[in-house]
Amino acid sequence: MASHRKPRTRVRTTAPALGVTTAALASVGLLAQSAGAAPADPSAPKPSVEEVQKKVDDLYRQAGTATQKYNLAKEATDKQRKSVDGMLDSVARSTERLNDARRKLGTYAAAQYRSGSVTPTAALLLADSPQAYFDQNRLMDRMTERQRADVTDFQKQQETASEERAEATRSLQSLSESQASLKSSKQDVQRKLAEARDLLSRLTAQEKARLAKLEKEREAEARRKAEAKARAEAEAAEKADAERERERREEAQRDESGTGAGTGAAPGAGTSPGTGTGSSSDAYAAKAEKVLAFARAQIGKPYVWGAAGPSSYDCSGLTQGAWKAAGVTLPRTTWDQVNVGTRVATENLKPGDLVFFYDDISHVGVYIGGGKMIHAPKPGAYVREESIFYMPIHGSVRPA
Repeated sequence: MASHRKPRTRVRTTAPALGVTTAALASVGLLAQSAGAAPADPSAPKPSVEEVQKKVDDLYRQAGTATQKYNLAKEATDKQRKSVDGMLDSVARSTERLNDARRKLGTYAAAQYRSGSVTPTAALLLADSPQAYFDQNRLMDRMTERQRADVTDFQKQQETASEERAEATRSLQSLSESQASLKSSKQDVQRKLAEARDLLSRLTAQEKARLAKLEKEREAEARRKAEAKARAEAEAAEKADAERERERREEAQRDESGTGAGTGAAPGAGTSPGTGTGSSSDAYAAKAEKVLAFARAQIGKPYVWGAAGPSSYDCSGLTQGAWKAAGVTLPRTTWDQVNVGTRVATENLKPGDLVFFYDDISHVGVYIGGGKMIHAPKPGAYVREESIFYMPIHGSVRPA
């Protein structure tokens, strides 16, 4: 008897962003959505260049937040799709087992039909409801032990298949909701970027020059703060070196003046905890070196929202990839990455630490020392080094 199992197809997402390359995202998501911007009101007073700068910055920040929502929804969608695929595989296997049980009962009915008798097994297969027939106790008395076992197995297979189909249906509904959230987040990003582009497109050449000057002033101020932090870090390093040198000289003097083995052993015993701390610091430095090497190799690649490499990145995609190169798995979004590892004050930052920005934690960069970071800034920009003081700092973490 031929199998009743039908070949199933894998679930495919309906969200357009999941089936295109990051290059397509760059061209479609960032350039082809300008029609989505609301038309300007001719009667409204024209905003100043400073107001446009503030509004554009805010729109980019909002787009960053929407990008993190997109990343979160995409992560959930990917997980749910895998879960649904597994459940559909399980349903297919249960259906196959159910068909096997049905075929076995069918052989009993066929044999009894050939012998000219209509047996309870045949009646069971012809009944409207197996459960209704099972309620008739006289059936069980007239069936052989093997037949009763096979009918029981058939009933169990029916129940299992029904439960798994119901669970798969619920998972498909959940997947559909995640895909809808993914689509909504994508549209939100596109609206914000379209509005920002519309504001910039309405500036005159003189206003654009003024905006560029304001941007340079902002960058210069951020550089000054970074330079001040770099000087503070250098001074702290010099003090630490001087302190280590002082301790080395004192230890050497104690060794020279020591008169017995016991006296000489005391300084050595005291160095054990310091060795452990140094080992931990060295281990982090080794990982940080790999993180920075990866991040520097990405400099010049375009920012594309929702991208995690290798040809383009958004901010959290870059930091995730950088720490993955050091053997540490980070979550996908800034909101989850900020909860990994140990919190670090800005004045105590070390290369490799993650620095987060804005109250809504919508941006992140990899600290490289000297008050600077490597980050994927915003649409239209490229992965680059920049002062951590260019944006308001929310906080920092040391992932490992």
